[in-house]
Amino acid sequence: MNEPDVLPVPAPLRLVLPLVALGGALGSVARYGLSLALPALPATVVINLLGALALALLAGLRPYGRWSRPFLGTGVLGGFTTFSTFAVQAVRADATTSLLYVAVTVVGGLAAAWLGLRATSRSAPRSAR
Repeated sequence: MNEPDVLPVPAPLRLVLPLVALGGALGSVARYGLSLALPALPATVVINLLGALALALLAGLRPYGRWSRPFLGTGVLGGFTTFSTFAVQAVRADATTSLLYVAVTVVGGLAAAWLGLRATSRSAPRSAR
């Protein structure tokens, strides 16, 4: 019996997957550490708002290097932020807390992203604007 053909993984993908995994591990450890310092709901809000700001800064700065975005954006910030915890906490909270929690997270995340993009647009050279 012949074994099924296995498609080879392209070289760039073989390189980027470990970087995303390493970044995800680092971001997850950072999230866990911050969550130990704060109560559950505020920690998740702070983490997600910081993540929105950091991702906007990353997008606005357009860092050089082929692997910086997968490592930092997908890996570190993907591991750091947490939609699943946000969703579970929103569902489990009472109605008033849940509505406030969702509003602060969504509006705050949009504001943080706007601030990050705004900050990087001011620091970019005129030719890049």
